[in-house]
Amino acid sequence: MNEPILSIRDLKVNYGGIEAVKGISFDVQEGSIVTLIGANGAGKSSTLRAIAGLVKPASGRIVFRGDDIVGVDTSVIVRKGVTLVPEGRRIFPDLTVLENLRVGAYLRRDDISEDINWVYDLFPRLKDRSWQAGGTLSGGEQQMLAVARALMSRPKLIMMDEPSLGLAPLVVKGIFEIIREINAQGVTVLLIEQNANMALKTADYAYVLETGRIGLSGTGRALLADENVKRAYLGS
Repeated sequence: MNEPILSIRDLKVNYGGIEAVKGISFDVQEGSIVTLIGANGAGKSSTLRAIAGLVKPASGRIVFRGDDIVGVDTSVIVRKGVTLVPEGRRIFPDLTVLENLRVGAYLRRDDISEDINWVYDLFPRLKDRSWQAGGTLSGGEQQMLAVARALMSRPKLIMMDEPSLGLAPLVVKGIFEIIREINAQGVTVLLIEQNANMALKTADYAYVLETGRIGLSGTGRALLADENVKRAYLGS
């Protein structure tokens, strides 16, 4: 097997005296979709925030394409090819769709017109609304914009924190189709998702986080069939 694009070793993240992540280790293979599932407070978002450089781990290693990125500035991590779609979308409501996309490419010094066309091909509804203010879009369209904005930095690894949160089932289905399409175009995906059923159906590999530790891991298909996972996360 090739070297993983992302390798986490004994990662610990603390907030004050609270240990949010308690020494987890996992790998993400290049070209794959990997999901982290678990209850609220299990440490999923803290893990992504540490990878993105938004919080400094208490200890452990985060190796992306051979480089340890612990302590590296977030802008440098983005330049290296890691981007995060945060929970709650965090688009700029007063900027147009096109302006939001340009913000996603703020670190680039090359021509971005090809990439704008690329994300408009992925999200035709955004093209139709390119001059509309982000805050006037529906929840599903705002989520599409958050993903498209993250893609404007041309990431090798895109991390998504709860992309389906608060969206109608039909919209959720569309978001997961887009995740598969992004992956098919060569972008590795690391996904946190409350909708464990959709996440496990989509993911090549999955890890279950339980209060800051990895409790289970396996292929998405294997965890879908696991009785403990069914009881705890799939409501059956």
